[in-house]
Formats: sequence, structure tokens, C-alpha cells
Amino acid sequence: MSTNAMSQFDQHQSIGVTRSRAVERLITGMATSDGAGVKLTRVLTQNLQRRLDPFLMLDAFRSDDPGDYIGGFPDHPHRGFETVTYMIAGRLRHRDSGGNEGLLENGGVQWMTAGRGVIHSELPEQEDGLMEGFQLWLNLPARDKMIPSWYRDIKSGEIPEARTAEGVVARVIAGETHGVQGAMQRDATAPLYLDLHLPAGARFTQPLASDLNAFVYVYRGALSIAGTEVPAQRMAILANDSTADGVVIAAGPEPTRALLIAGRPLNEPIAQYGPFVMNTQEEIYAAVSDFREGRLG
Repeated sequence: MSTNAMSQFDQHQSIGVTRSRAVERLITGMATSDGAGVKLTRVLTQNLQRRLDPFLMLDAFRSDDPGDYIGGFPDHPHRGFETVTYMIAGRLRHRDSGGNEGLLENGGVQWMTAGRGVIHSELPEQEDGLMEGFQLWLNLPARDKMIPSWYRDIKSGEIPEARTAEGVVARVIAGETHGVQGAMQRDATAPLYLDLHLPAGARFTQPLASDLNAFVYVYRGALSIAGTEVPAQRMAILANDSTADGVVIAAGPEPTRALLIAGRPLNEPIAQYGPFVMNTQEEIYAAVSDFREGRLG
């Protein structure tokens, strides 16, 4: 970690939030499978896409049973959005039609812009042990849906971390917290993606502009936000409140880990057919046709 980054921690140990957003509602994920039978929990489902614009989907997967993940995700297409895969434990090999290849390992992130189209696979490079992580789908504005596909592997050591005076560690995948810039930035959607490691009883504050949609997903322990308890494996949608200037998160009596994700809504039509997300049905028909005729990716 750079000396400059460490000095940023010293200058930004406390960030004030005068009024925290409240929890609008708690969401329990839906057990499902994808790819070649990979078992996962779909936390952000299609019926929440409007409410949590620009985010389209969040999947959580965790198993030490190879039967739940060994088939992985063989070749499949995408168009019109970005995928952000964050690996907590395990190894996935990525290959795509753009000639990109990379190995996603513990603590690493794969950020892929599907744009006008890509065909890729994500296959386990392990036959036993724990496989755990998340995949987030981030929408693209209409003007960018047909840009060339793009891919970046971000190793665990390349993800900046902020540490607060209370000992909270925030891994900054995207956006900014406590003066620390994340590994990725996006102008149109301004995503904030933090993996928070909170000691028992610790508090974490994060300013949030009032125009951002935001949610918290707890995957270890439990926490509370503005008086609402949020247990493990629950997503808390944060209320959009013009009088609130951020969120205050308080860990329960045990160490807690949670994702804090926020972004600027695009406020554009959403047309989705499986792995294609566009703005109109006509664009969806074109994506399906391009895939069937071998023109996608």
C-alpha cells in the first residue's frame, strides 16, 4: 500500500453523516441455479431493477460442496451492461470471444463491459474447497450499449483499502470512501462498491448523494442501520431521503462483513431477455438475431 494512501487514511479517519438513510425494506434472496447448475442466491431480482437502477442483478454464491459449483458457467453471451464478479474464496478461469483470459482468485475482481456483445465462460479451477463470491450486473446508458467489449482483471492486492479509527476496513472496488479512490470509476452510473469488514460493535459512515440508489448486503454477522436490524443473508434497500446525507452502519456483537453498493440511476427504459439488456424490444430482437447468426462477440 502506498505512503500516499496511508496519509489519506490519517486525514480522513472520520467522515460525518448528520442524518443516516433508513432501511426501506429487507430482501431475502431467492435460491436458484445458473450456468451448468451452479447453486446460488439471487439477491437483486428483476422486479427490483427499477427501484435499484442502475443495478440489474446481484448473485451470491457460497459452497464447499463441489457438486454445487463444479460445472461453472460455460460459454454464454452478454450485451448491453457490465458484470462485476468479486471472488471471496476459490478460483475461476475467464475466457471470452475478445481473446481475453484471466484467473479470478481470492479477493480479486473481474470487471467486464459486455457492450455490443461478448461470449465468455467462467469455469472453476478447483475440484474441492470453498467457492464464494458475488456477481453484480451494472447497466450501461443507452449511448454506451453498443461500445466494444472490455475486460479487466483486478488482483486482490490492487484493490485499495481504507481503514477507519474504529478498525473498519473498507475494500474499495469502485467509487470513493474516506478519501480513498477505488479500483474502478464510472462516470455515467457513479458506482460505489465497498466490501466492509467491521469489528464487533464498530460503526462505519458513508456520505451518499441524495440522487443515488443504494443497498447493503450482509454476508457475515449482523448489523443495524437507523434502528433496523439487518441479519446475515439479507439485503437492506436504503430509503431515498432528501434530508439524509449518507448512511451509518453499526456492526452487531460479532465481526460483520457486508457489501455497500450505490449508484446513480440512468432513468432509461430497461428491456431484458436473459443475458441481453437493452432499451427497447427491437434492440432485444436484434441481439438475439446477432447471437443466433454468429455476429455477437
